[in-house]
Amino acid sequence: MVVGVDLVEIERVERVLARHGQRFVERVFTPAELLYCRARPFELAARFAAKEAVAKALGVGVRMLARDGIHWQEAEIVGDGRGRPLVHLYGRAAERAAELGLTEWAVSLSHTREHAIAMVVAQ
Repeated sequence: MVVGVDLVEIERVERVLARHGQRFVERVFTPAELLYCRARPFELAARFAAKEAVAKALGVGVRMLARDGIHWQEAEIVGDGRGRPLVHLYGRAAERAAELGLTEWAVSLSHTREHAIAMVVAQ
């Protein structure tokens, strides 16, 4: 079993959105994530934290994602239709999970006015 946790300042995401706008969201988030988040900074921050937590669980961390050939959109955080978030992995992220024998993923997201947090557990 592996765990990944990440905490993101919502204001930081707001600054990045103001500075980089569409370029940032298209690079990091999938169309399904963007549809769910509807440009709400707290939702984007929670999913960003989840992506970082997934990277940590995969043993690569956010700084090494590109070095390992994993792209941000290869870890997708979507809802199950009842509000529960799910992790879907694609491409190199899915390959890395398979190399580690990780087939089951659970994710929990939460936020306050200032912060968004995500915890991922995989086995």
